[in-house]
Amino acid sequence: MAIREILEVPDSRLKTVSTPVEKFDDELKVLVEDMFETMYDANGIGLAAIQVGVPLRVLVIDLQPEDPDAEPEECTAHGGHHHTHQPLKKEPRIFINPEILDPADELNVYQEGCLSVPDIYADVERPKTCRVRWQDLEGQVHEEEMDGLMATCIQHEMDHLEGILFIDHLSRLKRNMALKKLEKLRKAA
Repeated sequence: MAIREILEVPDSRLKTVSTPVEKFDDELKVLVEDMFETMYDANGIGLAAIQVGVPLRVLVIDLQPEDPDAEPEECTAHGGHHHTHQPLKKEPRIFINPEILDPADELNVYQEGCLSVPDIYADVERPKTCRVRWQDLEGQVHEEEMDGLMATCIQHEMDHLEGILFIDHLSRLKRNMALKKLEKLRKAA
């Protein structure tokens, strides 16, 4: 198991269209293990293989409830009192060669962020629900109706497989503002 480096914009590899997985072997299992380890280390909820420089159609997602301490503004929004400290629930999910079958017409807006675009958040509109077909580590095919944050997250991660980042959904003005802000944050660091 190893934590891999996460590519960040403007790394051109993030624009790669990933290729389907054909070999469901040990190498794939190692990649997936490393992706989970890398994602958890970075406090992410989703990661595509291309984000660690591997252009394969592999996603890992875990919508674990976040540690309330991680978002101080969250606490004040709730009056800062009724937060119970539960350990993170790990619900790791693996999606290999995923495809969306029938995205809903109804859209939902979520404030999205991305480990490849650190510390930048923006509202993105996506289909509210979608049916997803994918393979597991053994190559078995699954199908499931996704909604809520899961629908948003899987669509966000599947964009990576086409070389699309969430900021690509923004107007040019908003995208440029986001990238300028990122540059400033990097200089400050």
